[in-house]
Amino acid sequence: MNEPDVNALVEGVQRADSAVGLLLATQALAASAHPQAAPCLVEVLGFNNPGAAVAAVDGLIAIGEPAVDTILTLIDGYNYGARAWAVRALAGIGDVRGLEVLEDALGKDIGPSVRRAAARGLGQLRLEVLEPQPRRDAAERCLQALLDGCRDGEWVVRYAVAVGLELLAPAVHPHLAEGPEPQQRLHQALLGLHLNPAEEAPVVSLRAALALQRLGVRHG
Repeated sequence: MNEPDVNALVEGVQRADSAVGLLLATQALAASAHPQAAPCLVEVLGFNNPGAAVAAVDGLIAIGEPAVDTILTLIDGYNYGARAWAVRALAGIGDVRGLEVLEDALGKDIGPSVRRAAARGLGQLRLEVLEPQPRRDAAERCLQALLDGCRDGEWVVRYAVAVGLELLAPAVHPHLAEGPEPQQRLHQALLGLHLNPAEEAPVVSLRAALALQRLGVRHG
């Protein structure tokens, strides 16, 4: 799709005069997956229209890495809804430039669904594009954020932390990390989630056990 066509779709979003009209126009713009659509899609995140926000997040994820700088530049720190949707978009894109936002979201966001998205996102950042030392540093930050997330008060977040730890495991393998210690901490965290006698949601223990099994770690 060429730029004039994208501009026409952006104008369609800007002209929308109803909730349904905004949803349909955002879906059309998101389907273009064109980098020029990113600023308008980020703007939609701040509207009080969850359907359009979902479509905008899908569109930003489809655009991928070219959308990251736009998200980070235009994210509205004073609009909780916009920031929450932006976290979901950054988690889905997996670009390491979103690391700080994801760390902050998992540790501080008031919404369990946002913390859940951040936990999974921290596990699936594409760290392999970094040079060895920056990659190790970023992996350590992801690991520490997820270790802290093991103590989250919501089971849906702890479940996502188990998923995130499993996804992060290749990045903290001893042949990439500085020795086996980060890998051991990751395995211990999963064991803690699996064997925690105070866990109120059996599904968290089961998901951690599945992660351990897939990683080849023996557990009780």
